[in-house]
Amino acid sequence: MTETVNSAVKRSLGFAVRARLWFREFREITLMCMIYNIKRFVKQ
Repeated sequence: MTETVNSAVKRSLGFAVRARLWFREFREITLMCMIYNIKRFVKQ
């Protein structure tokens, strides 16, 4: 299940994390997950 979600996020939003500092990386990944969830919610 986890690999499926990771793959879907990578396909739709890109696979690179551009931030260098750990808290900015965390923020970027969190935002990517939020965007993915919003897209799924709107699609349904």
